[in-house]
Amino acid sequence: MSQTTVTPAASAALGDSRQHPMAPAGRANRPPRPAGFRLPVLATQLLILAVLFGAWEAGVRSGAVSGFLFGSPAGVLQAAWQMIQSGKLWEDANYTLWASAVGFVAGTLLGTAPGLALWYSPYAARVVEPFLVAINSVPKIAFAPLVILWFGTGVISKVALSVSLTSIVALLAAFQAAKDTDPDIQKMMVSLGASRRQIFRKVVVPSALPAIISTFRINIGFALVGTVVGEFISSKYGLGHVIFVASSLYDLNTVWVGIFSLMLLGFVLYAGVDVLEKRLLRWKDQTYATQFKL
Repeated sequence: MSQTTVTPAASAALGDSRQHPMAPAGRANRPPRPAGFRLPVLATQLLILAVLFGAWEAGVRSGAVSGFLFGSPAGVLQAAWQMIQSGKLWEDANYTLWASAVGFVAGTLLGTAPGLALWYSPYAARVVEPFLVAINSVPKIAFAPLVILWFGTGVISKVALSVSLTSIVALLAAFQAAKDTDPDIQKMMVSLGASRRQIFRKVVVPSALPAIISTFRINIGFALVGTVVGEFISSKYGLGHVIFVASSLYDLNTVWVGIFSLMLLGFVLYAGVDVLEKRLLRWKDQTYATQFKL
């Protein structure tokens, strides 16, 4: 007699009280991660950074690398310290982070919800799919001048640019993830008398969540791109404005301060998505830990 494998989505849909090996009930069942594993990784990462920045600084001091064209780690630290003391770095970073975070959240929600909703109507999905592909094929940066004209030069235009970049990506990803839901599980739910709403809520959404959350990470970069481009075009604040002004003055050290600050903002947003993933997809976290024996 063959043994039937039940996926986490199907187990939840059927209200199965059995504990699926990929869906732990709580933290107590999660395999412990030894702290000794993290220390070598962190040490290796710091070593790589030390080698890169050390080689950069040595190249500038020896004359092999042009400090005028590439800046220097010492100059970057000096420029960063001056901006920190004046409070300008925090002000500009906060401006960019706020606009990017709002654009990311709004764009992701505005894209994910209709993307999943298209599962309800294959006819509507076929009608709108070519339009979505056409919109997605156009570089969203091309809309930047229009967005600036429509929403002005304030922070709203930066948020709108971030939304325009993130929403279409989230919509297409959610739509594709919903389409890829296992049809056998859906047929089984129908045979058990489940309504279309129950199938959507207990099968389609849980099955699409991993792909949707993976798209969140991609959208972090798009949200920052939208904000920074808006700050390039017209703004008095933000890291994009700092980079634009510094580059026009050939101040490469300040340009690097802006770039490294954007990297840190990306880490902050990425960490938020990581926390969300661990809360929503605990079974995936355990599977990864078990597979690699963490």
